Amino acid sequence: MKRWWVRKVLLGIVFVAAAVVVFGGVVMFLWNATVPDLFHGPAITFGQSIALLLLAHILLRGGPGHFGRGWRHDRWKRHFEKRLAEMSPEEREKFNAAWRRRCGEDPEPASHA
Repeated sequence: MKRWWVRKVLLGIVFVAAAVVVFGGVVMFLWNATVPDLFHGPAITFGQSIALLLLAHILLRGGPGHFGRGWRHDRWKRHFEKRLAEMSPEEREKFNAAWRRRCGEDPEPASHA
């Protein structure tokens, strides 16, 4: 595995953790600023705000495993397949070679005929 993949994964984990902390803090602040005064409800803790975010995600998005599915994935896939179909064979080979380099595979040696 290339090192840049490890960096990308670690950066993704840090980004998700930071997003959870920020969104959890915002939910906690907004809840505690409005609900106790308006509805005489209880104030919530940070952990409860994270649980509230998770509950909202489950109720509104269809479950915790629903992150990468749905209309966005299908739309992206159709767009990508359309772009590939419109490429000439030379463009497609150049595209494949670029992805092989990015993924750590050495490009096939060019023939010198």
